[in-house]
Amino acid sequence: MIRVLIVAFDGLQPSQVRADLTPNLFNFAAGGVTFARNHPVFPTVTRINVASLVTGRHPGAHGLAGNTVVMRDYDPNNIVEAMEPVLTRVAEETGEVLLVPTLADILHENGEEYVALGVGTSGNAYVQNSRAESLGGATIHPEFSLPRGLHDKLIKRFGAWPATTSPNVPQMEQGARVLIEYVLAERKPTVALIWFSEPDSSNHKAGVGSGLSNRALASADEQFGRIIGWLEDSGTLKETDVIVVSDHGYATIDSVVDIDAELRKAGFPHGGQPGGVLAASNGGAVLFYAHEADPVTVERLARWLAQQPWSGALLAAERVGIVPGTLPASVGNIDGRRSPDLTMSFAWSSAPNDAGFPGQTASSGGAVGVGTHGGMSRHELRNTLIARGPSFLWSTVIDTPTGNIDVAPTILHILSVPGGDDMDGRVLYEALDGGDDVSEAECRSVTHAAELGDYRQEVTVTTVRGSAYLDEGNAVSR
Repeated sequence: MIRVLIVAFDGLQPSQVRADLTPNLFNFAAGGVTFARNHPVFPTVTRINVASLVTGRHPGAHGLAGNTVVMRDYDPNNIVEAMEPVLTRVAEETGEVLLVPTLADILHENGEEYVALGVGTSGNAYVQNSRAESLGGATIHPEFSLPRGLHDKLIKRFGAWPATTSPNVPQMEQGARVLIEYVLAERKPTVALIWFSEPDSSNHKAGVGSGLSNRALASADEQFGRIIGWLEDSGTLKETDVIVVSDHGYATIDSVVDIDAELRKAGFPHGGQPGGVLAASNGGAVLFYAHEADPVTVERLARWLAQQPWSGALLAAERVGIVPGTLPASVGNIDGRRSPDLTMSFAWSSAPNDAGFPGQTASSGGAVGVGTHGGMSRHELRNTLIARGPSFLWSTVIDTPTGNIDVAPTILHILSVPGGDDMDGRVLYEALDGGDDVSEAECRSVTHAAELGDYRQEVTVTTVRGSAYLDEGNAVSR
């Protein structure tokens, strides 16, 4: 029986999979499939990409629009951070955090189990399997577990979780131990996941390619090697498809914008007042919510943003109608009942940072010179996907565009479990043993443009077999 293990390196860029930085992952990739043009969803932040990984759906469909959001069906006048215990309260009051089934839900319906272990944010872990309390499987995190009673049982057996450090080595070590000794050796779920918080947390502190980031990455790679070594020693590697993912790419901050202060200077009151705007900051992107989704306020906001030197692409939700200078939110695959009224990606360039990694952007937080993500730069919209195991080709590089939305349908296909046909992602047949290649005719790139005075934006999207991948978007003139 084939089982699947997903290993996530938070914020890992494809260019960091190198013999000197990640020797275990580099050697692993050499014998598997490397997806050279993999895409996260936009905004390129963690929790919505986790949601897309486990649902196979774009943010507009699954309903989690960012790391910080406004959920009008929960609280229309305040920004919330998608973390525990807020997400539990959202589920209790609205009935759902995600609007579509997850991989865990689908596997449960078919008599299979999903167990996720997350050494990252509590929101990331919660989204993995939010219904574990009632449906089965499990989510394991240093702060909580689902089902709730599992947390104390694991602490009694493995000891208290270490405090978060930088780099986060002790937590990653304990996570790997719990995964090996409990999840893989005892529970033996059909699909398991471990999420390493590095190199993301160190990138935010010191920048991509910094000494801290490289040490963090080496530590995560060491734990990856430990897990693969256990699979080999236990004789289970030959029946396990290992899929390595990251949630997003990265850029370096070249300027910081206090978006709330700028809005108030421009005369926009708080979002709870008529004509007001709430701005949910997500690093390289900002989600704007007008008071009662007022189209007049949204148009005024868009006209103001189009004049700002730090504003890049602008996407408007269908509910506010046609807004001059903006593109429809559906272009970025983010339109839906919980989507913001207007979404902005900060302006960016491909200039390298001090360590030679390309990509510079304005940001709503952080500090100049450190790492960020969230925006539409091509550097944030490229991330890691590597697969190796009995279902996959050997030593192959796939140049066809792929994305995080493709992980869930591909896993379901491998396991012969129904449920992937309704997803936005596709089965990656071109990477499977006995699968078929994607022809040039099946790949189509389109650049969408909008203008308002001196402002012009362009957003490029590539579609492969009906699945859409956002390549990049920016203001190209002003």
